[in-house]
Amino acid sequence: MKSRIALSLGTTALLAASLTACGSSGSGGSSGSGAAGSPMASSSAMKSSGGGSSMGDAANAAKPFGPACSTVPKSGKGSFDGMAQDPVATAASHNPALSTLTTAVKKAGLVDTLNNAPALTVFAPANSAFAKLPKKQLNAVLADKKQLTTLLTGHVVKGKLTPKQLAGSHKSLAGTTIKVSGSGEKFTVDGNSKVVCGNVQTANATVYILDTVLMGK
Repeated sequence: MKSRIALSLGTTALLAASLTACGSSGSGGSSGSGAAGSPMASSSAMKSSGGGSSMGDAANAAKPFGPACSTVPKSGKGSFDGMAQDPVATAASHNPALSTLTTAVKKAGLVDTLNNAPALTVFAPANSAFAKLPKKQLNAVLADKKQLTTLLTGHVVKGKLTPKQLAGSHKSLAGTTIKVSGSGEKFTVDGNSKVVCGNVQTANATVYILDTVLMGK
């Protein structure tokens, strides 16, 4: 597992400060600092730091998409409406499909950093994505806080990317480049990871759930 920038775990506070200072500058995405509202609701959730948006853009931004979205709970904290009320690390902890990711985020000490960031896009590996990794490799990563932090921040981009802004190259918090291809409701990330449930809103982030862990480049 390679990353162009090694992260020191003693700098988690600096990472949080950097996110706060630069939260309004994404890698091409919008970055409103307020709560994102319910993703199943109308345009109340659709404010963008780039200015006004059309009703078509609002509808596009409001609706999650992808085959795995059908497995998301219909009600409660883990539902789309429930996740929209909480910051991203807390919201992910309520989604059963993201329990391995939640464990990893806690082990890396990134809960507060992610929850307090003004605006993020998170490419969130589902449990099935982590299950693809050899068990020995997964356990080794989970046991190495520095390596785990690099891996996880390699899945996070500053600013909220809408589906229309998703295709292209985006710099992760780990300094790696996340490359997204596709359009509409079909996207591939770094060549082999599919977005299986995209455009999920939390209070401070837009989440795209993946079927494969991004190893960083």
